[in-house]
Amino acid sequence: MIVISASIVLWSNNVLYAAFSLLLTFFGIAALYVLVGADFLAITQLLVYVGGILVLLLFGVMLTNHKGSKENGKNDIIGTNTNRFIGLFVALGLFSLLFYSFVKANFVEIQASLFEPIETLSTTQNIGVLLMTDFVLPFEVSGVLLMATLIGAAYLSGKSKV
Repeated sequence: MIVISASIVLWSNNVLYAAFSLLLTFFGIAALYVLVGADFLAITQLLVYVGGILVLLLFGVMLTNHKGSKENGKNDIIGTNTNRFIGLFVALGLFSLLFYSFVKANFVEIQASLFEPIETLSTTQNIGVLLMTDFVLPFEVSGVLLMATLIGAAYLSGKSKV
């Protein structure tokens, strides 16, 4: 599902179809996070990417004054892609790197470690404890940086007197 919907995002000229395919891609990635036991990352994926970025993208597409093609009574917003082949080249390079890593992996040791007892604590609890103890300074610095970015974006989006 992830590969097919990501391919639609890459090759679709209709921006709205690409956005909804991106939604399926984000849901698939969140499902992969759940399968590997990273519940915090799965929820973060859903909240940040699906709930924030994708909804912002869809509102941006739907609220623009861009007149789409009015052929056959449709009002589609059509985009053009000029970097498809560069993206395909990068994707093939990443695939070959991952394939090489897969071939060189020692699956005998990995399989032996699968049957060891697994700690059942939530990853959210571990991340919260680490953020409030060992990594409190980077956490606070990133909060101040995000606040400064928000203030700058609000200032830049305001109307200027010309």
